[in-house]
Amino acid sequence: MKINGSIEKYYHYAFPMQTVLVTSNDEKNNTNIITLAWHTPISRNPPLYGISISPKRYSYTLIKKNKEFVINFMPYSEVEAADYCGTHSGKNTDKLCQTGLTLKPSQKLKTPLIKEGYAHLECKLVKTTPIGDHTLFVGEVVAVSAEENAFENHLLRTDLIHPLYYIGQNAYTTLDRVKRKIF
Repeated sequence: MKINGSIEKYYHYAFPMQTVLVTSNDEKNNTNIITLAWHTPISRNPPLYGISISPKRYSYTLIKKNKEFVINFMPYSEVEAADYCGTHSGKNTDKLCQTGLTLKPSQKLKTPLIKEGYAHLECKLVKTTPIGDHTLFVGEVVAVSAEENAFENHLLRTDLIHPLYYIGQNAYTTLDRVKRKIF
């Protein structure tokens, strides 16, 4: 038997969604981090990736001004840091100091990546589109980096890396089992 769901909380039915930490810089090159679950690949050619951010968020202003951001895919071991970055504003808080996360220079952008991430997409902003109460930031992926053993044939090694997923209401999980199709 099925029950009626909540239209107001429709997005909860899409969870779990992989959690990423997105880095962006202010005008003094101080780095801010925002935790996001609303992100997606958009195009292969050109390589475009989208993130959805509310105009109320500090990162919204930073990305709009500096026109670049880095998407950092995080392992479950960084769940506390991700939760902190998602529940505190970088406008008044040094999230790096509070979480112990470390920055590493990116390959092509001024905005650094987070060393603890297992994969990174460096994005140059190409389009912003207000959609409802959020804005879709579309970035062209200009560089990609990953931990050496994190992927095999472009598939995430879940035996080594346990990706962080958001399930709603400040709760997180990771992959427990992966079934691979055998040819």
